[in-house]
Amino acid sequence: MKEPRLDILVIEDNELNRYLLTFLLEHRGHRVRSATDGPAGIALAKALLPDLILLDIQLPTMHGYDVAATLREVESVGRVPIIAVTSHAMAGDREKALAAGCSGYIEKPIDPDTFVDEVESVCRQSPDMESS
Repeated sequence: MKEPRLDILVIEDNELNRYLLTFLLEHRGHRVRSATDGPAGIALAKALLPDLILLDIQLPTMHGYDVAATLREVESVGRVPIIAVTSHAMAGDREKALAAGCSGYIEKPIDPDTFVDEVESVCRQSPDMESS
């Protein structure tokens, strides 16, 4: 069964990572917009109301955990699935991301062959995506 096309917001400060994520997602038919830091990502999430947010944890000006927690408090986007896509892969980092409000966690470096499948899998498991 073909996945529905998603409107995805990528909050990622690294240009090469942003390019790769965008390329992979658009190749699968998803629409992607991006922000390079937390405050811009929060503003764009409020304006776009995306189906999904991919969030780097190590961002300039505002830590990704704080971005996730802030987004969870915004009524219009509080139920949007957020997937942490991060190189923070130490013991406890996954739990910290989930506690901050993330719905899923993907470690960098990503595997280009499986990344979009992982993203779509988290979306299928998210109760909020059932109503999208």
